[in-house]
Amino acid sequence: MQVRHSASPSSVETATTADLRHQFLVEDLFVAGEVNAVYTHDDRLVVGGALPGTDELDLPAWDQLGVESHLERRELGIINVGGTGHVLVGDEKFELDHLDGLYVGRGSEVTFAGADAAFYFVSAPAHATYPTTALSHAEVEPLGLGSSHCANERQLFRYAWGQDLQTAGIQFGVTVIADGSVWNTMPPHLHDRRTEVYMYVDLDAEDRVFHLMGQPGATRHLVVSDRQAVISPPWSIHSGAGTGSYAFIWAMSGENTTYTDLTPVALEDL
Repeated sequence: MQVRHSASPSSVETATTADLRHQFLVEDLFVAGEVNAVYTHDDRLVVGGALPGTDELDLPAWDQLGVESHLERRELGIINVGGTGHVLVGDEKFELDHLDGLYVGRGSEVTFAGADAAFYFVSAPAHATYPTTALSHAEVEPLGLGSSHCANERQLFRYAWGQDLQTAGIQFGVTVIADGSVWNTMPPHLHDRRTEVYMYVDLDAEDRVFHLMGQPGATRHLVVSDRQAVISPPWSIHSGAGTGSYAFIWAMSGENTTYTDLTPVALEDL
């Protein structure tokens, strides 16, 4: 597990590209036969990836969490970004196809399996325990956003978003960019009371997303490949444009579970 400390907005304005990538870009989560993760002090999120192959992989506690079980004081969101696999929560088995999700409540033990599966997960501190719930991508009604005219047409699949499914604080889902569109989350916004992480998936090997971050009047960018994530502190916008088709998994946690708790940023303020 890597550890990322919080950064101030002013330090980002003068950071080198290498500094930005080291602080905010999450790479190499998916290594065959391993579970890898990054712990960020921004709202104490854990961002991870499990690539089981022919083995079963348990969700580690890691020394940085200070507990014997990862979910002793946390809850978990999982989305399968690979082929079919399954997750064991205690003795209960959940089959997950591509982009299917799973919410796991506090106190559970988790094991990942599936030769073709690739499990992305985010955990966050939890003050209460809620039931583990399977979240089928095919059964989630998407919300249409943007337009082809503005090159930002996309479908927002809300898995855990403060309604329907109760969580202690974590929210997550998938946004799929329409063919011919490139922009995600444009116009951008801020979450003053939450940290958000974007995991970019389903990019072709030669494609990239140019992810915008930073304060509205002093933006920077990161060039992101398939299955790489960007940590967005509360003071940073989070938006991007891709060179080909892609989707991204959004996950956030903070002071509340009000999905609409955000501050729009006008384009003239960028």
